Amino acid sequence: MIVDLRIYTCQPNRMAEFVKLYETMAWELQKKYLGRCLGWYTTVEGPLNRVVHLWAYDSQADREQRRAAMAADPAFQAYLAKAAELGVLQEMENRIVAPAPFYRAHLEAQQQK
Repeated sequence: MIVDLRIYTCQPNRMAEFVKLYETMAWELQKKYLGRCLGWYTTVEGPLNRVVHLWAYDSQADREQRRAAMAADPAFQAYLAKAAELGVLQEMENRIVAPAPFYRAHLEAQQQK
């Protein structure tokens, strides 16, 4: 398993606008195509105006296939166009992380329960 950790920095005082746009135009699409959302958060303390979400995949190939299918959907393209038009995002970052061996064993044990 790998996890795509995505961090979006919004323009100051525009995070609520981005969250609402995402909720109405992208949330259902991403659940449909990407599948396993591990969390979707907004910052409360620390660097502000940030949205963080995590998506689990079986492998990098699984991630690429799922994201390509989503990117080809006209509804997702409309969402990207609207986000660009609004100019609510300042920066987008993603990191691919994998569970440490001891945590992978923990996950496997939980799945067996």
